[in-house]
Amino acid sequence: MIDVIVRTFTPEILRYLLGGALLVIELSVVIVICSLFFGMILALLRNYDRFVLGRIAGAYIEIFRNTPNLMWVLICYVYAPFPTAFLRCTFAFVLFTSAAIAEIVRGGLNSIPKGQFEAASSQGFNFVQTLVYIVLPQCFQNIMPTLVSQVITVVKDTSFLSMVAVAELMFRSRNALALLPRYTGQTVGIQQVAVIFGFAAIIYFVINFTLSCLVRWLQKRRASLANNTIKA
Repeated sequence: MIDVIVRTFTPEILRYLLGGALLVIELSVVIVICSLFFGMILALLRNYDRFVLGRIAGAYIEIFRNTPNLMWVLICYVYAPFPTAFLRCTFAFVLFTSAAIAEIVRGGLNSIPKGQFEAASSQGFNFVQTLVYIVLPQCFQNIMPTLVSQVITVVKDTSFLSMVAVAELMFRSRNALALLPRYTGQTVGIQQVAVIFGFAAIIYFVINFTLSCLVRWLQKRRASLANNTIKA
């Protein structure tokens, strides 16, 4: 098996697969940043606007939370008005993920006691200042573990893009099997399939396990801070 691994991972194949891993990270970073921005806006509108915008935000969240992400990837890949597959698929993920993050943020907002607004108002803060300086920092501290778990989901779900020929890790893993005869002279068999997809699984595991460790660290840190507050 070691001989198969050595002969399979030529410099060309390794660079090709690592390029796919890099694209997964790039996609995930762009999707999470954009989704966090739009998700926070949706959460604020749904929570604090009882009129038209709040209802629109609520409808948006419910539509995207209750439909499959892959469906939006396929729709946006065909119809989204962007010049590249990368942008079209990123747009699809942002549409879907921002709805999920909006509900996470809304849960965090609802965990903040309403008395915080009254206390802030008594100190001269307006509504926006109360949100920015008091409510949102506490909200994100509370939801950070859940938010990181959503990031892990985004990383794993980028594998959907292999279905629309975006050259991320899963697409390149499948395509690498077709390139093996050219670069290594090997015929593709069960061992080669196991080695290539095993390598992809290890990369996904390393990325997501790192994020999982971050979640556990944040949970322990939060519990420690809570215990110190109680003792004080």
